[in-house]
Amino acid sequence: MTYSILVRDPDTGSLAGAATTGSLCVGGWVLRGDLRAGMSASQGASPSTLWGGDVLAAMRAGATAAQAVRQITGADSGRGYRQLSALARDGIGASFTGPLNTPQMGGLVFDNGVAAGNLLSSTDVIAAAAETWQQTRGPIGERLIAALRAGEAAGSDSRGLLSAALLILHPDQAPLTLRIDYHPGDPIGALADLFARATSGDYAFWARQVPSLSQPERGLD
Repeated sequence: MTYSILVRDPDTGSLAGAATTGSLCVGGWVLRGDLRAGMSASQGASPSTLWGGDVLAAMRAGATAAQAVRQITGADSGRGYRQLSALARDGIGASFTGPLNTPQMGGLVFDNGVAAGNLLSSTDVIAAAAETWQQTRGPIGERLIAALRAGEAAGSDSRGLLSAALLILHPDQAPLTLRIDYHPGDPIGALADLFARATSGDYAFWARQVPSLSQPERGLD
């Protein structure tokens, strides 16, 4: 019911993900991240809210993305209805798609990223999102939003879209978690507007001063 993309920026060490769906609250369901482990996207016809955190824990304990995905999916008898993407902090990813999800569906691992989706109008959605990420330049959030747009143009969720989300983790900055939980007109456009507001003006000034992984004791100047 969703398509998503997880990426790593090798220049900054940032990890990020974006997702959109024809249902509600995609950010709360799908995206998880930990700079000390990686990123995950747990989705599908009957998504497990446990998988996203469990695969991060496995990678933080030393498993590769592929090992972690096999470990988590293999232990769940309901895996046929689920989908899981994982991207380790080294930029190497893995993807699992259970065969009982609704077509069109699939996953694509690429350099420093993973894209996946199910209940799509076309599997071109997945390739379009990945290609757009790789071919665009600029802030990581803008590139991910462009990837979501490309997926929408290539076929999108077969029901249309109702929600969209973005999660960005940067070692020198506080996490940026943006969610459009319900927008029947244009959730990706609403996400783009929220991203612009969150990365400019007083909010961005304040956010740059709060603790981060690299500066955990940072405070307001």
